[in-house]
Amino acid sequence: MKARWLDRRIAAPGPYLSLCLSEDEFRASVRKLKAPEIPKWCSSDAVTHTFDHYGGKLCCVVCMKGWEGRNPIEVAGLLVHEAVHVWQAYAAHIGERFEGMEQEAYAVQSIAQELMAEFARRMGAR
Repeated sequence: MKARWLDRRIAAPGPYLSLCLSEDEFRASVRKLKAPEIPKWCSSDAVTHTFDHYGGKLCCVVCMKGWEGRNPIEVAGLLVHEAVHVWQAYAAHIGERFEGMEQEAYAVQSIAQELMAEFARRMGAR
C-alpha cells in the first residue's frame, strides 16, 4: 500500500505527517522526500522520523510495526506516544521553547487523532 501524506496539520503551516505500517511504505515516503539517506525504518514498536522538505517545512513520518493482533488500546497508546514526538519536533522546528500547556495538549490531541483516524481508515481498507 502506498503511504499518503495526511491532509490536516496541527497549526499553520504545521508539519506534514505520514503513517507507515510497513518498511516498503516508509522507503517510498523517504524517497519521495529525496532524503540523502534512508534511516532504519522502525527500531522499536513505533518511531517518528523527521525530515526537512518542501521549502524547509518539517515532515514527520510515523512508523509502526508489529501492530497486527495487538490490543487496539495498545496501538492507540503507541500512536499517542508518537504524536508527542511529532509535537516536540514541530515545537523545536519553529523555535518554540515555552509553549503553553493547553496549546501542547490540543496539539498532541490533534496529532494523535489524525494518526488514529489514518490507522482506522487503513484497517477498514484491508
